[in-house]
Amino acid sequence: MMKSAAATAQAVADAPVKGRSLWAIAWGRLRRDKVAMASLVFIIFLILVAIFAPQICHLLGIDPYTNHTELLDDLGMPKGRLGGVSWKHPLGVEPQLGRDILARLIYGSRVSLGIALVATVISVTLGILFGITAGYFGGFVDSVISRFLDVMLAFPVLLFAISMLVIISNVAHAPGYTRVLLLIVIIGVFSFAYPARIIRGQTISLREREFVEASTSLGAGTTRILFRELLSNLAAPLLVYATLIIPVNILFEATLSYLGLGVQPPTPTWGGMLSDASSLFQVDWFYMVVPGVAIFITVLAFNLLGDGVRDAFDPKSTR
Repeated sequence: MMKSAAATAQAVADAPVKGRSLWAIAWGRLRRDKVAMASLVFIIFLILVAIFAPQICHLLGIDPYTNHTELLDDLGMPKGRLGGVSWKHPLGVEPQLGRDILARLIYGSRVSLGIALVATVISVTLGILFGITAGYFGGFVDSVISRFLDVMLAFPVLLFAISMLVIISNVAHAPGYTRVLLLIVIIGVFSFAYPARIIRGQTISLREREFVEASTSLGAGTTRILFRELLSNLAAPLLVYATLIIPVNILFEATLSYLGLGVQPPTPTWGGMLSDASSLFQVDWFYMVVPGVAIFITVLAFNLLGDGVRDAFDPKSTR
C-alpha cells in the first residue's frame, strides 16, 4: 500500500506541468460562477429563440400579426383573467386587436436583440480602430483623437436620435427598414467613444512591452503590431466591455420604441409593446408586465454575465 502511494506521488511529480492560457484560466473561473453561467445559458436560449422565432411560433400555433377579435369583449378588452391567458395563448392576447402576446414577445426579441448586438459590434469595432491608433502612435495623433472622443462623449445622443427619427417619420416614402438602420447607426456610432477610451489606455500600457519591441526588431510592420500583437492582448477587456454595453443598447432601443420613435407597428418590439400597454395599465396591467419583465430579465442577465466575465479575467478577484 505504501509502495503504491509512493509510486502515485512520484508519477504525479514526474508528470509534465501543462501551462494554461489566459482564456483557459478565465473560462475555468467563469464556470465556477453559477450566476454568470446561468445568465450565459439564458442569453444563449434567448438568442436561439430570436433566431428561430418563426419556427417556434409555428410549432406553438401562434402568430404575432393575426387578430383574435373573438377573444375580446365589447370594449375591446381580453375575456378572462390576466388578459385572456389560456393554454392556446399562454400570455394572453393584446387589447383592442387580440394579437397573441407570446408570439409578439418572441418576434420582438429579434428586433431588440438584433439592434443591440449589431450596434455593439459597430461601437466595439470603431472603438478598436480609434483607441488602438491613438494609444500606439501617441503625440499629435493621440491628441486629435482624444479631443474627438471628448466631443463624442459630450454629444447629446438621445436628443440627436429623437430629432433624426422624427425627420425620418416625416419622409413619406422612406422604406420601413430605414428606422432599423438608423437606430443601429445612431446607437453604434455614438457609443464607440467609451470602448475607444478603454482601448487607448490599455494600448499605452502595452506598446512598451517586450513582445512589441521584439516584433519591431524582427521587422514586423505597423499593421501586424496593431492587429496581431496588441489586439490579441486587448481581447479580454473588449469582451468584458461588450457584455456590459449590450444591455445599455437594449435599453436605448426600448426607450426610443417606448417614445414611439423606434421600429413602427405592426413589427413588434419590447419597447413598443411597453408603450402600447402603458395607456391600458389600469384595465389590463398584465399586458404591461410581460414586456417589462422580458426587458428586465434580459438586461439583468447581460449585466450579471458581464460582471462574471470581468471577475474571470481579473487575477485579483476572489470570486
